[in-house]
Amino acid sequence: MTEGEIFGTDGIRGLAGEGWLSAAAVHAIGVAAGEVMSHGAHSPALLGHDGRRSGPLLEAALAAGLAQAGIEARSVGMITTPGLAWLVRNGEFGLGCMLSASHNPAEDNGIKLFSAQGGKPTDDDQAAMEQLLGGTQGLTTLPEIDEATFASLDVDRALEHSYLEYLVRSEALSLKGRSIVVDCAHGGGSHVAPETLRALGAEVHALACSPTGDNINDGCGSTHPEAMQAAVREHKAHLGIALDGDGDRCILADERGELVHGDGIMTVIGRHAAQSGQAADERIVATVMSNRGLNRALREVGVGVLEVGVGDRAVVEGMREHKLALGGEQSGHIILGGENGFIGDGMLTALRVLSVMHATGQDLSELAAPYKPYPQVLLNTPVASKPVLADFPEVMAAVRAAEEALGEEGRVLLRYSGTENVARVMVEGPDEQLIQAQAQEVADCIQAALRQSSP
Repeated sequence: MTEGEIFGTDGIRGLAGEGWLSAAAVHAIGVAAGEVMSHGAHSPALLGHDGRRSGPLLEAALAAGLAQAGIEARSVGMITTPGLAWLVRNGEFGLGCMLSASHNPAEDNGIKLFSAQGGKPTDDDQAAMEQLLGGTQGLTTLPEIDEATFASLDVDRALEHSYLEYLVRSEALSLKGRSIVVDCAHGGGSHVAPETLRALGAEVHALACSPTGDNINDGCGSTHPEAMQAAVREHKAHLGIALDGDGDRCILADERGELVHGDGIMTVIGRHAAQSGQAADERIVATVMSNRGLNRALREVGVGVLEVGVGDRAVVEGMREHKLALGGEQSGHIILGGENGFIGDGMLTALRVLSVMHATGQDLSELAAPYKPYPQVLLNTPVASKPVLADFPEVMAAVRAAEEALGEEGRVLLRYSGTENVARVMVEGPDEQLIQAQAQEVADCIQAALRQSSP
């Protein structure tokens, strides 16, 4: 996020009650969203939240702001982000507003906006809203607002049920005889995920499905899947599913309780699509953070990998540009193409994998076996400043030397942390001792170069 910008790569996120997530600021965002994203149509807006304690208040603040812009707001209550996006895309709504901080802890929150088509705001719409809000300096000019004036919204539970019905019919799948563990991270999927699996006939062992407002992502979900893995082993389940707080990503566990993250999931779906002749273009999109083991597993069946920058926005842009049907990230944020509006949906991803298991008669461990990740080393090098590393010839020379030593099967990635004063050096390749040595050489070179450049 650069100076003056309010929206990051995935909406607005931060500590609830502060900055752009104070009630007054969220009210102002509601006004701006109503004026810009309605495009003059004044269709109602749909609001939802992922179960955080701060969600209903911020939802009410958004609704008040939207009302000031002439936009009626309706609420689906607690829902997943992809669920809200689907409801907007398939309903009579002009925009959608999701209160969620995804996999962040309970004290955080965020705002994700969706167009009438269920997609993220265009760059032009985002810039127009930031201009109305006065950029980051706009916080200092916000009027004081009494939170008591915000009216709570009535929740339309029928909307959540229509999304559940969509999930149930999405894969034409019967799960009768399947035992499945699902961990909902005490988040937006706590109702809809277990009920979808039960409606499909599965024996469901539900974990972390009791949101209190303060326990979302707390030792559970896709960022802490250990309890899900243990439950798979305890119940001898066929599959484990761990969602994140807002349900747009999932991590799976096979029947042995072994994790299958995003690269493994893309291996399963991508290989099956190619082998069954379902893929019109046998390529997928993955970010630079995906392991080269993914490329190797897909190359075996003639599937290529289009590599893009970090983040689901980059994945979606690559998929749209090349008209591809599958993309994703190691985190388990998988995009199943235009059929779902290019929105990641953890439950749809899990159902697609279950569909492959059903079609092939294979367990997940067999389907994911072709994915064998190369070892990776990640070193964090402390820095006092963050100049462009490509401007240092000695650093680039060290990177080239490492890449030559590693050969075609290895790679080096450099980037700064967005939250810490560290440079991250990631080296990947088949030889663990070699990548450790090469990573250390590059990290030492970065430290030396930055020391010499310091005034």
